[in-house]
Amino acid sequence: MSEPIRVRNRRKLRTGVVTSDKMVKTVTVSLVRRYAHPVYGKQVTRTKKVKARNEQGARVGDTVRIMETRPLAKTVRWRVTDIVERAK
Repeated sequence: MSEPIRVRNRRKLRTGVVTSDKMVKTVTVSLVRRYAHPVYGKQVTRTKKVKARNEQGARVGDTVRIMETRPLAKTVRWRVTDIVERAK
């Protein structure tokens, strides 16, 4: 009898802007999402700040793509996969 093939769940990918790089291996990334208000239809902006492991050398102002990962530290659950655009 053959063993079942394990399929990993798709990891979440997000794009955001680095707001802080003062930690040694970690950056803070600001994720912005916009949606229409359910009653009034007006566009609402919500921002969430997450901490991501920075192996790519991202700096403040860079637009980065981050991927969900296992817990790397107490508050770090994301890692920077690539730098989409460097800060001016």
